[in-house]
Amino acid sequence: MTGWTFALLAYLAAAVGTFGPVYRILRRKVELHPGGPSFSESPHFSEHGKLLLAQNFERLRGTLGFWKTQAQRYKAFHTYSLIWVTVSTVTVPFLAQAISDDVWSKWTVSTVGAHAALLLALSRSFRVESNYKAFRQGESDFYDLNRRLLDRPQRFGTTEDDQIAAYLEQVDIIRRIVRSAETDNLPSIEEVSKSRPSGSET
Repeated sequence: MTGWTFALLAYLAAAVGTFGPVYRILRRKVELHPGGPSFSESPHFSEHGKLLLAQNFERLRGTLGFWKTQAQRYKAFHTYSLIWVTVSTVTVPFLAQAISDDVWSKWTVSTVGAHAALLLALSRSFRVESNYKAFRQGESDFYDLNRRLLDRPQRFGTTEDDQIAAYLEQVDIIRRIVRSAETDNLPSIEEVSKSRPSGSET
C-alpha cells in the first residue's frame, strides 16, 4: 500500500465516519420537551383564557416539532459541509503540488475536490444555511413570544381578551414568515441542474 492509497482511504474513512452522526440526525424526528411552567399554570389568566392558549399551543405542537426537527437537520448538514469544504479548500492546492506518477495520487486529489464540490452543490441547491436560519428563527421567535406573554401579559394589552388576541395574531405572523421563508428556499429544477458538476448530464 502506497502513501497515496493510505491517504485516500483515510480521507474516505474520515468523511464517511463524520457523516454518521449527521445521518442519524437526518433520520430522526426531534421531540419537544417541556420548557417550564405552561399557560395552564399561569396566574395571569382566567380558566377560559388558559384553555384558549393551551389549545392554541397544542394545535402548534406539530408545527413546532417540525421546525425544531428541520432546524437540527439543516444545522447538522451545514456544519458537516462547512468543515469538509474548508478542509478540502486548504488541502487540494498542496495535494496538487505533490501529485506523482502514482495513479492513486490523482484519485486522491480528484476525490477530495469532488467531495467538496458535491457538498457545495447540495448546500447551494437546497439553501441549507438559509433554511436552518428560517426554521431556527421561527422557533426562537415563537418561544420568545410565549415567554413574554407568560411573564408580562400587560405588554400585549390592558385586558385579557386584548392580550390573547394580540398574542394569537403575532403567532400567526411568525407562522406566515416561516412558511414564506420555507417556500422561498425550495430549489427549482433549474437551480438544481445548474449546481450539478459539469459532465454529469446523461
